[in-house]
Amino acid sequence: MRLTQGTFSFLPDLTDEQIKSQINYAISQGWALNIEYTDDPHPRNNYWELWGLPLFDVKDSATILYEINSCRKQCANFYVKVNAFDNTRGVESCVLSFIINRPSLEPGFELVRTEDISRNQKYCFRSYATSKPEGSRY
Repeated sequence: MRLTQGTFSFLPDLTDEQIKSQINYAISQGWALNIEYTDDPHPRNNYWELWGLPLFDVKDSATILYEINSCRKQCANFYVKVNAFDNTRGVESCVLSFIINRPSLEPGFELVRTEDISRNQKYCFRSYATSKPEGSRY
């Protein structure tokens, strides 16, 4: 199963040249960039680990690609994504987010059903990866 979160998630993985084009576009729009990673890609897990500091004032795509490649090297078996934020309205709004690294095996999610008051059924889903301890999920 392939995780589909963010922009371009239904397309094949982006090449470095395509990632660089997206970074250049974000820079041309004046957006701030950051790099995040996680081993728990649950769709409601909005708080991935931040790689370094947000790249607010970086206007060179080569510098950002260097940080991306450093993160990919250190977190080879994690999901890694790039986010771009627009602050033109006085708040940091995420306007672009795309995954740039995936683990070699993506185990997917399971549907969990529980019975509630008055025999009502509640459903949620959980990542198969979270059955293992953090740091050894992939």
